[in-house]
Amino acid sequence: MVSADSAAVYAGIPVLTAAPEYPARLVGVVPLAEDVSVGRYQRLAHAAIDEIVAAGRTAIVVGGTGLYLRAALSDLELPPPPAPGERERWEGVYDELGPEGAHALLAERDAAAAARVHPNDRRRVVRALELAAAGSSLAPAADRLWAADDRRPTLLVGIESGSEERIRRRVAHQLERGVVDEARRAWSQPLSETARNVLGLEEFATLPAGDAAEAVVVASRRLAAYQRKWLRRLPSAATLAGDRAPEELADEILALAGTGERLPRR
Repeated sequence: MVSADSAAVYAGIPVLTAAPEYPARLVGVVPLAEDVSVGRYQRLAHAAIDEIVAAGRTAIVVGGTGLYLRAALSDLELPPPPAPGERERWEGVYDELGPEGAHALLAERDAAAAARVHPNDRRRVVRALELAAAGSSLAPAADRLWAADDRRPTLLVGIESGSEERIRRRVAHQLERGVVDEARRAWSQPLSETARNVLGLEEFATLPAGDAAEAVVVASRRLAAYQRKWLRRLPSAATLAGDRAPEELADEILALAGTGERLPRR
């Protein structure tokens, strides 16, 4: 198993990220103080997949972060990371000009990118300005994000899930397992920008447990809807209903893969 989850890659928050109990690559491998870009994740994922395949085994890439999934499966050409000091420079420009002014500047320099981002989306406006200054774009003319260009023969399967009831059960289970204490310990440490954005970390660390749980449910509903959008746009993805026993789903996936074998039940 190779995780394609942008939160699960972080160490120290296994309850919050629902880290699997079974062995999986790229789970809990990065300290919370370090940023993880899509490019860094792609290099790690490609290395893990290639090692598994070289050993004569099947790599199963699982997870809910759409861009990470695409990066793991393809040779996605990613924008360059910012040069030293560039991020801070453009953040200063955004703060000086304000959302509308910074967005207007972006429209002058890269109209296609400006059309994709809202002025209040500070992170993406700053990133788009960085890329425009570097001669790249957040909206390249040849957008390969949805291209069918897998590095290896791939069966792509989506499991339709994310119901309100399922989300609430997951959050309740996190509370039972001590997610509040885990989040507060993590929040007290030096955190990178990407680690701070892990869903539920700030909520469980700073809000009363009941308020945090409700906020995480709402955010999880939005994430599930976003994941379904990603799945519909991915080429050649088969979508299966997730309201069935895991064994039944496993049999259907293996039938799609052209084999009738799977691991024995536990």
